[in-house]
Amino acid sequence: MTELLLDQPLSPQDICDIARNRKKLRLSEASRKRLEDAHRRLRILVEGEAAAYGLNTGVGGLSDILITPEKQSTLSRKILFSHATGIGQPLSAEATRAIMACAVNEYCLGYSGLRAEIVDRLVALLNYDCLPIVPRDGSVGYLTHMAHISLTLIGYGTLKVDNTEQPAAEVLKRLGFEPLVLEAKEGLCLVNGLSCATGIASLVTEEATTCLQWADRIAAATFDVLGGQQRAFDPRSARLRTMPGHQTVSHALNRDLAGSARIAKSQGQRTQDALSLRAIPHIHGSVHDALASIRQTITQELASLSDNPAILEDETGIGAFSEAHAVGASIARVMDEASIALASLGAISERRLDRMVNPLTSPFPAFLSSDSGTGSGFMIAQYTAASLVSANRRNALPASLDGGVTSGLQEDILVHATPAALKARDVVTNTRSILAIELLALCQARDLADLTQEVAPHTRALYNSVRGIIPLYEEDHPLAADIARLEVLMQEGPSP
Repeated sequence: MTELLLDQPLSPQDICDIARNRKKLRLSEASRKRLEDAHRRLRILVEGEAAAYGLNTGVGGLSDILITPEKQSTLSRKILFSHATGIGQPLSAEATRAIMACAVNEYCLGYSGLRAEIVDRLVALLNYDCLPIVPRDGSVGYLTHMAHISLTLIGYGTLKVDNTEQPAAEVLKRLGFEPLVLEAKEGLCLVNGLSCATGIASLVTEEATTCLQWADRIAAATFDVLGGQQRAFDPRSARLRTMPGHQTVSHALNRDLAGSARIAKSQGQRTQDALSLRAIPHIHGSVHDALASIRQTITQELASLSDNPAILEDETGIGAFSEAHAVGASIARVMDEASIALASLGAISERRLDRMVNPLTSPFPAFLSSDSGTGSGFMIAQYTAASLVSANRRNALPASLDGGVTSGLQEDILVHATPAALKARDVVTNTRSILAIELLALCQARDLADLTQEVAPHTRALYNSVRGIIPLYEEDHPLAADIARLEVLMQEGPSP
């Protein structure tokens, strides 16, 4: 299926399908009706006399300044220009698409009030892969990223089409859209909300899940190659830990280690292994549990309004509710949790790696060198892993507690949802790299010790998937190239 019908709120997987797999998006008749009804309610409020935030007042610290009907369109346009203050490198195409998909999803809930034709422009840009250039940094929570995206909807700036930058006005014209003049509140609708944080968080969740699948397989294979004491995962003991993730990982370890002659030979040789080996169910399991909770929060966010004000109608009439729904405390917290969880996954991976390369602990040639003495083998690759572990530790500091004051004391508490999501994605990338180094090392160890017939079938299958593209490291080229090739493979889930 190459098209998603937006009828009910999208899921994190839907967002990733649009962002990564470029699935097209189509609005259902029910979604379009919700958009039209919300705009009708908005127009009634705009034409009334009561003050309503962002409709006929300024925004932020200017919320008590009334805006005349003649200037409401100007307010919407100027909001886009004044809020487009992002800096730094552009977001990836995937991240930009994810944010745009979340914005469409948000508007189709039917509480914002902007016209359906504006949403149609966003959908067209997505479906034809015409992407705004969005600076990554400069947001304390939201606003800047959607401002840069939204400027292109009114024909300002450039869009990236087929790897070339083209004037937005010309691209819109080719797609069949006339020049657009924003109406009351529409500029605020376009920059407000948590589309940026939610879009990037959806990517984080799916990429972290894939990373965890690899981590579980790699951990089992390293345990196998090192000849660990499998009794640590005995179901009789494992069931004493009631956490679902612990049960899942313990079961997977016993399955993946089945048939290992190396494990059988090592049985009883030691009372216990180092924690980086026997605590795999505890640490990996905790990440399983964390990701399940994180996914639930993001799913809830996609079904929730994060615009301000909310335009509602009930038996008492139509009202604009100026709330704080764009304060993404929940998503900021779970993105901080994602950083911590994935950082712990990278940390235990690096410790397992060290046990294979360190001559003080390893049963293999020092640093897994194929030519000990003249070659350093994986010595410096372990340095790289240690560096990434430290980078993850820094990124795991909670953005949600950074605080700050903006908008002349009107916004006097900040939760930094988007920065939390951005750094969580960095942690996922770093952790994937650490795991790639561990995987290369265990394959190297298997070859150097000639363990072909000794390891479990699951370990052999994982080894074969690597050796199909990367040979034994003979130290005749930079190891960085092998790491990079394996990182590409690991962006998709491992074979069963």
